[in-house]
Amino acid sequence: MYKPSDKTTWKGRLDLPDGELGLRWHQIIRLLDLAGEVPEDHGNFALLGFCCDEGVRRNQGRVGAAGGPAAVRQAMSSFASHLPLGVQLFDGGDVLCANQHLEEAQAQLGRKVELLLQKGFKAIVLGGGHETAYGHFSGIRKSLKEGERLGIINFDAHFDLRSYAQGSSSGTPFRQIAHDLHAAGRNFQYLCLGIQEYGNTRQLFQTAAELGVEYVSAQGIQVGATGAVQEKIKQFMAKVDKLYLSIDLDVFAAAYAPGVSATNALGLTPHTVLPLLTQVVSSGKVVSLDVVELNPTLDLDDQTAKLAAALIYQLVQAWG
Repeated sequence: MYKPSDKTTWKGRLDLPDGELGLRWHQIIRLLDLAGEVPEDHGNFALLGFCCDEGVRRNQGRVGAAGGPAAVRQAMSSFASHLPLGVQLFDGGDVLCANQHLEEAQAQLGRKVELLLQKGFKAIVLGGGHETAYGHFSGIRKSLKEGERLGIINFDAHFDLRSYAQGSSSGTPFRQIAHDLHAAGRNFQYLCLGIQEYGNTRQLFQTAAELGVEYVSAQGIQVGATGAVQEKIKQFMAKVDKLYLSIDLDVFAAAYAPGVSATNALGLTPHTVLPLLTQVVSSGKVVSLDVVELNPTLDLDDQTAKLAAALIYQLVQAWG
């Protein structure tokens, strides 16, 4: 199910005496109906919500992430506009998961992402649980040119490589992606940053090893080895032509991100992660990104929504 945004989606502070110099995101955002005629575009940003927490429910998590896209939009609405010259921001509306039909919603998300990328937009998907990733990937994959090598960089406390033998969930997307790529004779290039040992079973570490997954633990990032981590990211990016960037908000410490299904007592700080994110988007290889696992029903004073929004703001500035 798809629902385009309308003017009521975006509202915020007005600084009318300042004229154009006082504009904010809710005043400059342009609405884009992906069910209608979508213009050719090159270099502009398009937001797309995935209002779904069925994957979280199936993964025995705390539901509420379906409200994530609306919360992030509200947190972004009053941002001062400092977009790079000539760059515009569009809102492409929301894909909704109706009646727990997760697979249908993921397929719909894939079609919308594919459309945006084919038209030349830089897509920013607002989750939703991390089941967002499988639908998002399916759209990216179809937009790739013949022979292009895709890499996935995921900032996450969890591998999300669980078995989907009993059905897909928010814990299975990257295993599904791996199997799809292998079936097509392609390599699964996956780098996960921020892994917590206590949040991943020995089976998951074994699966990661079997699939050739590269990762850096949260402790490996926290000890101040920023240069070494940046070098690992650089080496990973050198092996691929295009990048899909995923940011699971549970990679951050609970003090910064209380509004997630699985809070992280020893997670990362935003100031540690931001330079790494900036490095990735500044590579020129990122085709699409998502921010997932925001659960507004568990948030405190919109703290997690504001973190997600601030990350998107910084990445738009660096990516643009």
